[in-house]
Amino acid sequence: MLLGTVLLWALNTTVTRYVLTNGFLPLAYATLRYAAATSLFWGYTYLREGSFRIARQDFKFVALAGGMIYVNQLCFVYAIDKTSASTVTLLLGTTPIFIGIVASAVGLERLGGTFWIAAGVSIIGVALVASGSGGFSSNVGGDGLAVLTAATWGSYSVAITPLMRRYSPFRISSIVLLIGWIPLALTGAHQTAEQTFDFSTLVWVAFGFAVIGPLFLTNILWFTAIDKVGPSRASLFANLQPVFGVVFALVLLNEHLTRSEVIGGAIIIGAVLVERVRRATVNVVNVRE
Repeated sequence: MLLGTVLLWALNTTVTRYVLTNGFLPLAYATLRYAAATSLFWGYTYLREGSFRIARQDFKFVALAGGMIYVNQLCFVYAIDKTSASTVTLLLGTTPIFIGIVASAVGLERLGGTFWIAAGVSIIGVALVASGSGGFSSNVGGDGLAVLTAATWGSYSVAITPLMRRYSPFRISSIVLLIGWIPLALTGAHQTAEQTFDFSTLVWVAFGFAVIGPLFLTNILWFTAIDKVGPSRASLFANLQPVFGVVFALVLLNEHLTRSEVIGGAIIIGAVLVERVRRATVNVVNVRE
């Protein structure tokens, strides 16, 4: 389940790049995709739980998480639209670093020196990826939006932490997706109205995958797997996502990586992996003690 989740997530960036370069407008794509995924989640959650009730004191966390999803999707689709899928995938490898930074800033977690060293090293990796993806001047918009995508997903992950202690991930996903979709639909209304739908069969297949795979099915697989193997082991699997994502982009879209991007991506993945292995080891030692 963990491997399947990581593969679906990794393929999502390549699929999104394909549909955006073959007729879909960025905001129209995001709006329709989230509308379809929200409908699936509401149907699934209702059949599973029969309720969407959230306590009043938790509304602020739900609203914050929904806002982060909204901004995250704006950044994601325009990052993919402006730069290559492989570059975006490498920059999204910084997501665990942003989760740690946000968690530390709001007092949810105390992080040691190893984490901050990993964060600093990751910044060097980001700079190398950005400089190698056509130069800072040509792709600075897309590269910056990719980093913001990672940062907003990190903020979303922290925002739902209190909610995950009291509700199922499916209930939270249903409500947060809806709250994030409403401003997304309003923002993208003009593109959705202008969008033509004379796409090839492959584009529609790709769109269906983007809804069912990375948005719907992965939530079920991921949280079921976490329940079986624990979050530390699951998080280590997540580090494979940038690797698989780049492979998909290179093979399916015929993209190319520069030497700076390869080195920068390796630095990002390596820094995050070392820090996560260290943290997992510390957790195991603490449990044994």
